[in-house]
Amino acid sequence: MLYIGSHVSYTKDDQLLGAVKESISYGANTFMFYTGAPQNTVRSKIDLNKLNEAKQLMIDNNIDYSKVIVHAPYIINLANNKEEDKYNFSIRFLQDELERCSILGISNIVLHPGSHVGLGVDTAIKNIINALNIVLDNSYNIRILLETMAGKGTEVGRTIDEIKEIIDGVKYKEKIGICLDTCHLNDAGYDISNFDSILDEIDNKIGIEYVKCVHVNDSKNPRESHKDRHENIGFGTIGFDNLISVIYNERLSEIPKILETPYINDNALYKLEIEQIKNKKFNPNLKEEIF
Repeated sequence: MLYIGSHVSYTKDDQLLGAVKESISYGANTFMFYTGAPQNTVRSKIDLNKLNEAKQLMIDNNIDYSKVIVHAPYIINLANNKEEDKYNFSIRFLQDELERCSILGISNIVLHPGSHVGLGVDTAIKNIINALNIVLDNSYNIRILLETMAGKGTEVGRTIDEIKEIIDGVKYKEKIGICLDTCHLNDAGYDISNFDSILDEIDNKIGIEYVKCVHVNDSKNPRESHKDRHENIGFGTIGFDNLISVIYNERLSEIPKILETPYINDNALYKLEIEQIKNKKFNPNLKEEIF
């Protein structure tokens, strides 16, 4: 089955109910959201009445809640322990996010592994493993999905080998997974036109069963540019047909596919992109015709 959706808003007033309504307006049957602004620590109390309304609305619209994804905020950096207070803050804040996911009933949270900021990859990976083993020592049935990164700056997680090394060091294997990002993979140097070879490498080194989410984004950049600039589906260097092959790959048929493509003039193209994905037909004049 195709599970396709996008990043949607989670606001203080409407919370998950607003996120569900936005997803439905795009013709989606899954979605991803932040539980608050990704750049800060402000988090509103979860409204249980709105949560129950949201869950019923998902049932009414055939949205499988187990496929819905939370994204951890950008300000969490488990790779750098140069300043102990900041490192410990990242650990505590991620623990708080897992608690919010537990209240919301979310099973998977995507996490950027972090940036070493001069400490080096080896030290960074040790820091990430240490932090994850602290954070995952809980009673929650929630997976942290390590996102594949483009390798911008000092990012960790730019190769499958780096992701494997982190997973190998995590004690709680049932609570760890992978989120593939097509733009990040492209910008890190992987060939999306040969996506099955990427899956083969993951399967051989880690296990394909660890892949629990795919971020579907085209890229503004050539392969191996290490820049991480998303483009709308079909308008970038990866191309529509290659992304369709990713989305409909039978080995990932039960995995949610999430769009994080750019807005045009403050307008999301998600509804139109999802329509094109379902129809497997690309309109190269889409941007000009709509905006």
